[in-house]
Amino acid sequence: MIDNKNIEQVKQAITDLKNGKLIIVADSPNRESEGDMIGLADFVSPENVNHMINKARGLLCVPMSKEYADRLGLQRMTTNSTDAFGTAFTVSTDAKTTTTGISAFDRAKTIQKLTDSKSSHDDFYHPGHIFPLIARDNGVLDRDGHTEAAVDLAKLAGANPIAYICEIIKKDGTMARLKDLKAFAEGSQMTLITIKDISDYRYMFDKTISKSITKVDLPTKYGDFKLEAFNTSDNNVPTLLITKGEISLDKPLLLRVHSECFTGDVLGSRRCDCGEQLEESLRMIEENGSGAVIYLRQEGRGIGLLNKLKAYKLQEQGFDTVEANKKLGFEADMRNYGIAANILHQKGIEIVDLMTNNPKKISGLENLGIEVNQRISLEITPTENDFKYLKTKKDKLHHILSEVN
Repeated sequence: MIDNKNIEQVKQAITDLKNGKLIIVADSPNRESEGDMIGLADFVSPENVNHMINKARGLLCVPMSKEYADRLGLQRMTTNSTDAFGTAFTVSTDAKTTTTGISAFDRAKTIQKLTDSKSSHDDFYHPGHIFPLIARDNGVLDRDGHTEAAVDLAKLAGANPIAYICEIIKKDGTMARLKDLKAFAEGSQMTLITIKDISDYRYMFDKTISKSITKVDLPTKYGDFKLEAFNTSDNNVPTLLITKGEISLDKPLLLRVHSECFTGDVLGSRRCDCGEQLEESLRMIEENGSGAVIYLRQEGRGIGLLNKLKAYKLQEQGFDTVEANKKLGFEADMRNYGIAANILHQKGIEIVDLMTNNPKKISGLENLGIEVNQRISLEITPTENDFKYLKTKKDKLHHILSEVN
């Protein structure tokens, strides 16, 4: 189920930031497993800058939206960045109203000038003692870095899309990890959240993530449906919502969350059970008289069609589907159900009867505020072509498949 504590922590962090306070944001243990102290540029003060310098001890940077950076004429520090995590540094800067630029008071002045909508490139010296960073437009949903987290939080707080951040380094000179950050936050009475908390919060409450483009009638061989296309900020092809009947908010929605499978859905491939699952879910919705399919564009468990075909080639050489994905440098399953949860929240749907054999899909939705009232099995009888594929899904991905022995 949804971890309300984490969501409440994000709300508290946003409130703290709007009140001019500093917070701490930790990233994933699979990334740098580090934490940054973050404040909003709209409310910067010399006292907070000095606190960052003395307590966080890292490099003070100023993340901002690309729009802000372009308006200020901030150019990339290098055109051939080799940074391991793609941090988008620009040429450093000082406001011309500063003296040396390095004091806490001068750095606060530069940050104030950067966030001023009337400022221009001519108001700054280059290089300087403040390091602007350019965030990606889609924030943490595109890149799970502190740059994007800080700008996302600024937007969520209704402030200008610019913040100031500083990595937290321990007294012994090593980086503070999550355990250290928790103790640091508690001792400093600062709110601590993670980048994943921010992405979860956005999927649940940010209505800009998916936008309805058009809705049309869709008569099919399974029955008559409605087809609605959603433009999503992380994809150039629309996510599709297929519905039947009236969607009642008073009872669980019969739902299939289906990841695109061109080979199975369109060509009828027997190397997987995807196409048959889609067909069966549409039949069940038609028989029920109401329900929905959310069609997510994440082919090959998130690796894309071309890489899925490369994985198929590896399977022909003896690798199973999980081994093939990993040999290509991917995780076994890279799918994300945030867009599905976002669409459901926009429709006011909170409870579903989910057609799936995949427990990860259940937890993926429940962690984003969608209650799964019951799981409805969607097993397809194995064939000689897909038996090994299904057995791997059962043994390694823990799908519930009673017919696979």
